[in-house]
Amino acid sequence: MSRIGLKPIEIPEKIEVTKEGNVITVKGPKGELTQTIHSDIIVKIEDNEIIVERQNESKEQRSLHGTTRSLISNMVEGVQKEFEKHLEIIGVGYRAQKQGKNLVVNAGYSHQVEIEEPEGIVIEVPKNTEIIVKGIDKELVGTVAAKIRAIRSPEPYKGKGIRYKGEYVRRKEGKTAN
Repeated sequence: MSRIGLKPIEIPEKIEVTKEGNVITVKGPKGELTQTIHSDIIVKIEDNEIIVERQNESKEQRSLHGTTRSLISNMVEGVQKEFEKHLEIIGVGYRAQKQGKNLVVNAGYSHQVEIEEPEGIVIEVPKNTEIIVKGIDKELVGTVAAKIRAIRSPEPYKGKGIRYKGEYVRRKEGKTAN
């Protein structure tokens, strides 16, 4: 029994939700998102609520039920207020800067790493050791943040690298001389 799937999704005032076949479109003040849902999942839009139901109790149906409800809920939340991921850069000489639509990262390599801003995503660099990824699509924000983190993921000996703000990096003890 999916506890998440059973919860109805409240539709706020300024948001418009439409359903055409298997495609759900959510429009709001920040933008518009569309999602194709599985044909076995039933989505009903009734008086400012979205209700997600499944046809039977098969394992596949149960797994799709909660996932579909979460995807629609994230769409509604995203067009209302943007999602954000904060990253921090730790290490001597490691820094980031914005050049037009590109993010340029110096992370200890012999070259600079450039990442182009995808459509629908805004990358901000308030300080040269902080990066903020913003957007209305939760999945895309997470993917872009993960790509930036993958440039130089934090290492366990000195803790240098790019990490999510507040992420704990378990430290290891280095070699000892006898």
